[in-house]
Amino acid sequence: MDFLSYEFMQRALLAAFLVGMTAPTVGVYLVQRRLALIGDGLGHVALAGVAIGVLTSQAPVLTALVLAVIGAVAIELIRSRGHTSGDIALAVLFYGGIAGGVVIISQAPGGTPGNLNAFLFGAITTTTADDITVFAALCGLVLMVTLGLARYLFAVSNDEEFAVASGLPVLRLNLLLVVVTAMTVVVSMRVIGLLLISALMILPIASAQLVAASFRQTIAIGVGIGASVSVSGVTLSFYADTPSGGTIVLLAIGVFVLVALLRAVRTAVFRLRGAGRAEGVGSDDPVTDSPVTDSLLGGNVVPGGVGTRPV
Repeated sequence: MDFLSYEFMQRALLAAFLVGMTAPTVGVYLVQRRLALIGDGLGHVALAGVAIGVLTSQAPVLTALVLAVIGAVAIELIRSRGHTSGDIALAVLFYGGIAGGVVIISQAPGGTPGNLNAFLFGAITTTTADDITVFAALCGLVLMVTLGLARYLFAVSNDEEFAVASGLPVLRLNLLLVVVTAMTVVVSMRVIGLLLISALMILPIASAQLVAASFRQTIAIGVGIGASVSVSGVTLSFYADTPSGGTIVLLAIGVFVLVALLRAVRTAVFRLRGAGRAEGVGSDDPVTDSPVTDSLLGGNVVPGGVGTRPV
């Protein structure tokens, strides 16, 4: 635990925990709405914002946040007005953001600055005390929205037409969701990098969906996985001398693969038991045969979506 004696590692671990805990609470709604790649699109827009900040000698985080929020609102308005499909609007955002970033940053004195890599791939060990304050404030705002309005955001993400019929302010809720998504992208860019941010929002939720029996459980498990892989990734990168962003994502992928394998084994075992019962050789174990155990092991899950029990 000698790494905890370094102040930069203390700040890095705190930043990783904040982002790892916050990102999945946004990702759960993006997965439900089939918008898993919007984080990548907003990340590329944020890159253009970073370039503007570098060119104008302004705070890159602030300019990235402003441009990412504008891009998020634009894509939601285009999608909701029906002028074009969400996929096309996302593609325009994706390519326009990175093209704009490349052109703008090329105009900076001396060409592309080396510290741009810190935003592309993350540089968590350079986190300052002021950065932690900003991270904590933005993460707090995101959690207030994603957890405080969970019931309403779930309704809109799960069935938008039903939400409209129920009288919910669907457009405002959707705009609020994309804005907090943009905030999460900007907060995470120093931790995991703009090119990898979607992984931290999506992979913990994808893993949680394989075992959770309800929407609430999906959020809880996803937050636990996100925080765990983020802190573990930073710790491992310290000892292995590897980039923290890539290490975090590889750990998240490893967790997903492990959970998927365990679920496949569980499914195979249950099928064998079912075949045994059909032949009159049922198990005598009241615990493993109970519906409660089945539920705890991951029942009641919709393929490709979160649990269907009420929030």
